Amino acid sequence: MLTSPQARFDLLLLAVAVAGISLSGPLVAATAAPALAIAFWRNAMAAASLTPVVLFRQSLRRELATLGRRRLVLSATAGAVLAAHFALWLPSLSMTSVASSVALVTTTPIWITVLLWLRGHRPDRRTWIGTGVAFAGVVLLTGVDLSVSARALAGDALALAGGLAAAVYMLIGNEVRRTTSTTAYTFVCYSVTAALLLVVCLAAGTDLSGYSAETWIKLLVLTATAQLLGHSLLNRVVRGLGPSVTSTAILLEAPGAALIAAVWLGQTPPWPAYPALGVILLGLALVIRAERPPRPVPPAPAAT
Repeated sequence: MLTSPQARFDLLLLAVAVAGISLSGPLVAATAAPALAIAFWRNAMAAASLTPVVLFRQSLRRELATLGRRRLVLSATAGAVLAAHFALWLPSLSMTSVASSVALVTTTPIWITVLLWLRGHRPDRRTWIGTGVAFAGVVLLTGVDLSVSARALAGDALALAGGLAAAVYMLIGNEVRRTTSTTAYTFVCYSVTAALLLVVCLAAGTDLSGYSAETWIKLLVLTATAQLLGHSLLNRVVRGLGPSVTSTAILLEAPGAALIAAVWLGQTPPWPAYPALGVILLGLALVIRAERPPRPVPPAPAAT
C-alpha cells in the first residue's frame, strides 16, 4: 500500500535514488575515461565495496549460500541484462543525437507497462496515462531528432533496446527482491555485470587503466552516488513500490541531470528543463495514484 508509513519511507529512498542516478550524466561527462570502461568500473567497484560486508556478516554469507538455483539464476540474469543495457545504450550516444538516445532509452516505464500487460497483469488506465505524461516530459526536455542515416537509425535502435533491457532488469529485480535482501541481490548482480562488461571492454580494446588521480576519484564518486545510492536503492524500493512507480520516477533523471550540470558544470539548462520537471512529476503522481488500492466501501446501514 502506497499510503503506509513503509511506502512513504520507500518514496523518500526513491527520491535519494533519483538524485544519485541524476549525478551519473554530469559525472560521466566530466570523467576522462571511455564510456564502457566507466560502466565496468562503477559495477566492479560497487561489487568490491559489498565484498567486505558479505565476508563479515554471517547472515549474508548464509543467505548467499542458500539462495537456491532459481534466485541465483535470476540474480545473475539481472546482471547480464544490466550489462546489456550499458553495452547497448552507451555506444548509441556516439551514433545518434544525444537527444534521441536519451529519449529512446527512457522508454523503460513504457516497456514495463507493456511487459506486465503481456504477462497477464492489467495496469490501471491511469498507469498508462501517467507513464505517457511522464515520458512526454522527457521528450519535452530532450526533443526528438530522428535521422534517416543508417548509422543514426542503428544508434536509435540500440538506445531503444537499452530501454527494453532496463525494463527487464527492473522486473527481474522486483521478482528476486520478494525473497532476497538488497545486499545479496546487488552483490551477485553487480559482480556478473562487471564480469561481462570486462569481457566486452577487452574484446573492444577499451583502455581500463592509465587514468589520472582525478579520474579515479570521479569513478569512486560515481560508484558511491549513481551505483550504490542510485541503483541499489532502486532495487531496495522496487519491492514495495512496484516496477511501474519506480521506473516512472527514473524519468526524473533527465531534468535532474540538467539542473545538476547547471550548478556543478556551469551549463545553463535548456528552458524546457523546468516545465519538463513539472510534467514528469505530474505523470509520476498519476502512476502513484493508480497503484494505490481503492478505499473500502463502508457497509450499508442495516435496514430497520
